[in-house]
Amino acid sequence: MADDSRPHEGSNPEDEFRDMLRDILSGKSSIDPSQLAGAAGLPSDPASVAALMSQLQNALRGSGDGRINWDIALRQAQERAAAGQVSLEAEQRTQLEQAFHIAALWLDDVISVAELTRQPQLMTRKEWATATLPLWSQLAEPVATSISDSLTRVLTEQAPEELQGMIANASQLMRNLGGTLFAMQLGQVVGQLASEVVSGGDVGIPLLDEQQAALIPQNVADFGQGLDIPTDQVQIYLAVRELAHARLFRHSRWLRLHLITSITEFARGIRIDTERLEELASGFDPSNPEELRLAMVNGSLIPPKTDAQLAALARLETMLALVEGWVDVVTAQATSRLPKSDSIAETVKRRRASGGPAESAFATLVGLELRPRRLRDAAAMWLAVTDAVGNEARDGLWGHPDLLPTSADLDDPKNLVARLTSSTEGSGQDLDEVDQALADLLRDDGTERPHEE
Repeated sequence: MADDSRPHEGSNPEDEFRDMLRDILSGKSSIDPSQLAGAAGLPSDPASVAALMSQLQNALRGSGDGRINWDIALRQAQERAAAGQVSLEAEQRTQLEQAFHIAALWLDDVISVAELTRQPQLMTRKEWATATLPLWSQLAEPVATSISDSLTRVLTEQAPEELQGMIANASQLMRNLGGTLFAMQLGQVVGQLASEVVSGGDVGIPLLDEQQAALIPQNVADFGQGLDIPTDQVQIYLAVRELAHARLFRHSRWLRLHLITSITEFARGIRIDTERLEELASGFDPSNPEELRLAMVNGSLIPPKTDAQLAALARLETMLALVEGWVDVVTAQATSRLPKSDSIAETVKRRRASGGPAESAFATLVGLELRPRRLRDAAAMWLAVTDAVGNEARDGLWGHPDLLPTSADLDDPKNLVARLTSSTEGSGQDLDEVDQALADLLRDDGTERPHEE
């Protein structure tokens, strides 16, 4: 029986669709709001469900412009991050500040990249989530837009004929609702990451502003639990890794923008499997939203990558591996004084290989997974370069993207080492432009040259 409270003939189709959704949100429909929360990948506790309903009702009331309201993601991330947060004790602060001081001195002995101009920070989980959410939003937006466009198109096509016009006219409203759900889910992901990462550079890309290093004391303490390793050694080791990562991006001014641009361009190339989406839409059971939720988070809506995407992905993975591999090598050099440095390094590798924060975040938000094999290859290559030409020449390769090792160099560093050693020995053979740049670099008197804009 029709609901007499709804508009009848002659009513605005968008208003009619709005009323239908309002029935769902007010509990008049058969859909349980907690099930809707589950479909969105959000907690089903009363407070989370109430927050979800409030945000969706706001989306219904607002006209919007189709863009995702990332303030919703920020609030979700902050709330999730703060849920298990503990206060930093004065003794712990003193220990970590001392760890950063030692780390800076030890790094100066093994790298030739410039020091940071900002003091390292000790961040709470909530502060990390707040500081990094803008970049997460930027990286996730292309995928969010693609999912929203595809879902709107599929629902319009799948709707019964009598509802086609209503849904077509309400597409903007549907985008507002879809964007709200996506933003809330992103906030949950970032909030969860805030309880896992130990530092600003833990996910491999520079989430914080340029020249900013940071540790999350609560997570550093969690990292060291059960390792049977003195706390100060864990703190120094992680401080060295974080400073090395931040100083690399400070040294190579082009690197941060290059990485972020590469990731967003890759994400823009992602398309949604509309056939799979149609199957989910036609067979969706509101009482059992798990299939839809899993499809949204496990990547099954993203079809196999095209050849162009695979090539772009390979270039991006190589760059990320070069960064992480360099950090691994210089950290090992700088922490050689720590009796348990090898054990801590092994813990970092196991954490990475088992699907740590970086892998899960990239896979969920932009369909990008880091391959530990590439990271090991990159570390082996940087170690070979260090042994062949020393720290200064190794670090000089970050001066310009054209000087960086390639994927082929990761597979077999011998040719790269041969070129570098030939340049340092002043070989008389004719050099191409890249080799000539290498030769000039390796003959440099050590003074820092301005970066090209």
